[in-house]
Amino acid sequence: MIDDACDLAIDDLLATDNVTELMRAARAKRDESFGSVITYSPKVFIPLTKACRDVCHYCTFAKPLKRGQKVFLSPDEVLEITRQGERAGCHEALFTLGEKPELRYAAAREALQELGFATTVDYLAHVARLVREETSLLPHLNPGTLTRAEFQQLKPFAASMGMMLETTSERLSARGGPHYGSPDKLPSVRLAALEAAGEAGVPFTTGLLIGIGETRAERLDAILKIRESHARHGHIQEVIIQNFLPKPDTKMRAYPPADPIEHQWTIAAARLLLPDTISLQAPPNLAAGTGAEFLEAGINDWGGVSPVTIDHVNPEAPWPSLEKLAALTEQEGKTLAPRLTVYPKYIQSEQPWVHPKMTKQVLRAADAEGLAFEGRWMPGSTEKAPLIRGQGTVDTAIAKILDQPAGKRLTEDNIVTLFGARGASFHAVCQHADALRRQINGERVHYVVTRNINYTNVCTYGCTFCAFSKGKTHEELRGPAYDLDMAEFSRRVSEAWTRGGTEICLQGGIHPGYTGETYLNLLRHAKQAAPGIHIHAFSPLEIWQGAATLDLSLIDYLLQLKDAGLSSLPGTAAEILDDDIRNIIAPDKINTDQWFQVMRAAHSVGLKSTSTIMYGHVEQPRHWARHLLRLRDHQLEYGGFTEFVPLPFVALEAPVYLKGKSRRGPTWREAVLMHAVARIVLHGAIDHIQTSWVKMGPEGAATCLNAGADDLGGTLMNESITRAAGAVHGQEFAPWQMEDLIRSIGREPQQRSTVYGPVSEERQQRAKQAAPLAEMINTPFAARKHRHPQDA
Repeated sequence: MIDDACDLAIDDLLATDNVTELMRAARAKRDESFGSVITYSPKVFIPLTKACRDVCHYCTFAKPLKRGQKVFLSPDEVLEITRQGERAGCHEALFTLGEKPELRYAAAREALQELGFATTVDYLAHVARLVREETSLLPHLNPGTLTRAEFQQLKPFAASMGMMLETTSERLSARGGPHYGSPDKLPSVRLAALEAAGEAGVPFTTGLLIGIGETRAERLDAILKIRESHARHGHIQEVIIQNFLPKPDTKMRAYPPADPIEHQWTIAAARLLLPDTISLQAPPNLAAGTGAEFLEAGINDWGGVSPVTIDHVNPEAPWPSLEKLAALTEQEGKTLAPRLTVYPKYIQSEQPWVHPKMTKQVLRAADAEGLAFEGRWMPGSTEKAPLIRGQGTVDTAIAKILDQPAGKRLTEDNIVTLFGARGASFHAVCQHADALRRQINGERVHYVVTRNINYTNVCTYGCTFCAFSKGKTHEELRGPAYDLDMAEFSRRVSEAWTRGGTEICLQGGIHPGYTGETYLNLLRHAKQAAPGIHIHAFSPLEIWQGAATLDLSLIDYLLQLKDAGLSSLPGTAAEILDDDIRNIIAPDKINTDQWFQVMRAAHSVGLKSTSTIMYGHVEQPRHWARHLLRLRDHQLEYGGFTEFVPLPFVALEAPVYLKGKSRRGPTWREAVLMHAVARIVLHGAIDHIQTSWVKMGPEGAATCLNAGADDLGGTLMNESITRAAGAVHGQEFAPWQMEDLIRSIGREPQQRSTVYGPVSEERQQRAKQAAPLAEMINTPFAARKHRHPQDA
């Protein structure tokens, strides 16, 4: 019996006849490392050239060139295949090609000369660059044995590369062997290429071809050689264990196919011998059975599967449909998830595995875990949300977390696990959150009639996610700089009250001429314009800056603001409450501790606030977990947060996204989960979870209301910040629209005050009969650059 896979001796493996027991140990190691998720890469297969200088006796991909035969796909043909893949939702452009055909065929040399290139590698670099620049797919290159210099030449145009080691058996290259006459299949040559890839820092795929005459000992030797190379360089992201199948018109057409039991034995042995960070793959279209036998042997990845192109190496073996593959995976208690050609570890590593010229493409294709961004939905867009399958079983780790007593403090790892929920587990997390929501809020869904007034978009800060502010770093973004004069500001406040508003929300950029007195003056004007209105104003950043300009403590300044009419604070400027991330997206902004200092001071003087998170840019789920736990801990001590508001990053016009340094916002799954997981983590601490109809859209907001959220937020009347970032949803969601949406999901609408109190019948009726808004005038900054609200 195998008790400890890590201490498994080679002699024990060779002597093992109990393949069932071997596979059990392999599955246990797989599950410990990869959980319930089985990945695959949606791809297109691009056979750039089928000409090859090698003559492997089992291969039908490469054949001797015939007179007049076209040698290479043209750039236009490459791009057409890639664009078909784009339309089908693929992420990978797999370039497979014969090795160095120009060294064997004059026709290949002539074809390269006509194309304007000296070598196949040069031409490959050219077409991979075209794919990188003109499509969203990530090139994965399989050009065979290369030198370190050639890997470095290709790295700017590929997210990853690969080469099958196949075998380390020298005898298979001797006369009569399958590799006889194939100089690039000599084990020493292929091992040198494996080393060169590591030296060049290329995320690399390799693997074994079994059943071509090698022994078990030779297979284990190949696995160990891969392990040794990885130990030196850390570059092996996945290992493929591929089974030989005989093909007509080859010298090995009468050779028996690889024994399925030997295939399973080799998969299990590789899983036990390789580091647990390396993914293990077997092609599902080559399975002797259903493919379930590969999962039973310990794989965690199906490899590339194409809805568009055939497997040009095994044209007789069609890919399974994604529906069939998902069902098969679910039958084995796992969940299928798409990945990129480069694995998460290599995207998220501090070491620059991905070339800077590939970073933009990789980040835009990735989700927060480093897997593939699913669907076309983005926050603020009108794209349809992707369907998340509910079949299969709930991951045991997630079920165990959900079984804990409600309100128990979860660990960071627990929360990260919940954020990784997919398939049936996703639905289980949402249902659990919705049950907790019902316990606290019943069937009520809250909303508030409010007006957003952004009094200036001039800002001295350079937050990389912000498309609203205007300053030296953001002058090229949407709309001119403005700084409202007091007449227009007061008019908007008065109009909000006339239209039934119970709240105004005041926020703006950190104007270089503003002081703490500016904010006090804004409050005084607001109270004069509408004495009964609740003023929800000033982020912790504005509070911090205002106090500093007047040389006051936070508490003293907040007391002055309160006396001037401040009623509560928005919990914005939180972004991600982890300084590792804040130092990237807002390096000159207040840090995590300073944000909480403002909140502690506000809550200690009786001012309530919201709490927020802005997610989906450069952070990872572990940062979400820390953020939620820090809010929870604060709330249990101070009790000042009225609600938690997830704000998905709207990327389209954000500087960090335009520069290719961020993801494109959270996926649909991540956005819904943020509401659900927040409800679970914050249960017993923060009672209300709000969903943003501006960012999620009405349909998205409705989904979140069935996944733990109980609040639709404000009607807004005006919305500038999210629309500046590229969102297309309207600036106002009137009370009747709020209530229609709420009733459409079988819930009860309840208009609330800012702090979840009742609203008078007069206010409610006034809001439902509101006249259209008057035209707004944003006072140009140039006209007011020497005048500020305190001067009015």
